[in-house]
Amino acid sequence: MASTLVSIAQMKCPRCHEGDVFVHKNAYNLGNAGKMHQHCPACGLDYQPEPGFYFGAGYVSYALTVAVSIAVFVALFPFVDWYRWEIYIGVIAGALLLTFPLLFRYSRVIWLYFFVKYDKQAISKYKSQHFHS
Repeated sequence: MASTLVSIAQMKCPRCHEGDVFVHKNAYNLGNAGKMHQHCPACGLDYQPEPGFYFGAGYVSYALTVAVSIAVFVALFPFVDWYRWEIYIGVIAGALLLTFPLLFRYSRVIWLYFFVKYDKQAISKYKSQHFHS
């Protein structure tokens, strides 16, 4: 379980836990933030298993957005009067804008992890199938 959480945090392939899911590591390189590899560079997993596969990641994105919003609200609560709703809304909106590139990426990675199981032999299987002549 810890290995899976670390691999999700590092945005690694769900099958081998080694290949990067995204082409660029920096989520805040906004021009390239959403560019994903077609296949895992380490084990060859197809990151686009079917058209529209990542539409479901919107549900994960929603859950992450709610989690960030609640965390910011709870963090502000001791410092801001509860009736100052405009401060809460402004700070939460700012936090969501700042974290959007990460939330977008993590929602896709988590969605992928729902459907692909870890296989410790994935890399060796891939290499034996594609690199022997």
